[in-house]
Amino acid sequence: MSAAVSYDPRTGRPHEEVADTTPNEVARVLGLAAAAAPAVAQASPATRAGWLRVIADSLEEPATARALVELADRETALGDPRLTGELARTAGQLRFYATVAEEGSWLGATVDHLDSGTVLARVRAPLGPVAVFGASNFPLAFGVLGNDTASALAAGCPVIAKAHPAHPALSQSLAEVARAALARAGAPDNTFGLVAGFDAGTAMVTSRHTAAVAFTGSQRGGLALWRIACGREVVIPVFAEMGTVNPVVVTPGGAQRLEDVAAGFVGSFTLGTGQYCTKPGLLLAPAGSGAAKVVGEALNAASPQGWVLTEQIAHDARAGVEALMAAGAEVVAQIAAPGSGWGAAATVLAVPAQRLRRGSRLLEECFGPVALVAEYSDEVELAAVLAELQGALAGSVMTGGPDDPDTAGAVTALVPLVGRVTVDEWPTGVAWTWAQQHGGPWPATTAPTATSVGAAALDRFTRPVAFQGVPDAALPPALQKANPWDVPRRVDTDLEFRP
Repeated sequence: MSAAVSYDPRTGRPHEEVADTTPNEVARVLGLAAAAAPAVAQASPATRAGWLRVIADSLEEPATARALVELADRETALGDPRLTGELARTAGQLRFYATVAEEGSWLGATVDHLDSGTVLARVRAPLGPVAVFGASNFPLAFGVLGNDTASALAAGCPVIAKAHPAHPALSQSLAEVARAALARAGAPDNTFGLVAGFDAGTAMVTSRHTAAVAFTGSQRGGLALWRIACGREVVIPVFAEMGTVNPVVVTPGGAQRLEDVAAGFVGSFTLGTGQYCTKPGLLLAPAGSGAAKVVGEALNAASPQGWVLTEQIAHDARAGVEALMAAGAEVVAQIAAPGSGWGAAATVLAVPAQRLRRGSRLLEECFGPVALVAEYSDEVELAAVLAELQGALAGSVMTGGPDDPDTAGAVTALVPLVGRVTVDEWPTGVAWTWAQQHGGPWPATTAPTATSVGAAALDRFTRPVAFQGVPDAALPPALQKANPWDVPRRVDTDLEFRP
């Protein structure tokens, strides 16, 4: 039987092995999830919230937490401090989605009493089993128990997660924690399942039992799953967060503090060895500012070094720098990778703004600690460059302060391109909050109206259903007169909140 093998990025040596799930077992797991779907959907939001809180508590049990962090570090080389913080974030996310679930406004419960005497009511209903493909770069917070799994469970959907090939043993351990926690919490059997192996992932997408797919990772991987889902007899939605080149615009006022901006840019694009989907990959500064030189000096001063998650990422980062140079970019500064294992050289390249044109390799993501710097001559050229960029998850504006007259124009110019705009803040951190939007125009995501982080993440795994003339007892609980789930509703145009 074939197996997923993880490696220690610091040495490149094999570490853990997890057997691939057989086709028959994948079919069985998916069938069991489908059988559990009605019970999961019928559980009240408060009940589902309880499940999520028990999982969160289980992750933070001291012995469990230590074991998970140690295992994650062996498979990812991200280090104890980073992974300890990420584990706490994962538990925090689970509790956040629990709060969102029981608050209930995401259901969109609406009741209209028509003049004819008929009741027309509308609510969001769970889609069914969700196939989750977690990320390599956040093995805990965006892994098999990350945002996708937490929001799908909160929305009332069973989850079948795929073990990530970069950290399969961690994926397996997290799944064991989740299954035990859900059993203790009284969740229906098979509310959560795990499979492993490339073929298992394809089978999840093609299975008639799968209602939706959630993916975090490369553009290549996300689009492959999207194409498979679109080729099904019954097409299902794929919510793929893939990431692209996230631009940074430095206003003329911002250029007056270029050393600070450069230091922040270096810190952001090299954070986690450049393996954040929100990494800023292109800095656009006013002509004559000498931005590339200043950023290069900041990189040399910081001298960041680190390992990347896989041998393939290390190879692609090296190849990416070579491709950027072939497309017209010039290396300004570079910090060599560690001498052992899988590292990537932190690199700043300069490129003439006129070379930034749609279709150029210069406008494609280079995953890793690599970034481009270009200078624009005026607002017209800046607008022309921005018009050539692909959709992205985030865009940033670095200004001269609150009274910078160019801030509003730069923000407005970025809005069509990105899902989130930051001003004088770097985009690499993604908070799990009610207002968060972690998505963006194609090809940053396959569903530009969706977010994979924040309260609105539940919307991906539900769909609106209207009920006309249905007796009260036959309505979903959120629409019944007694409102047994005690959720906010709109009744005949008026908002009704909890008593």
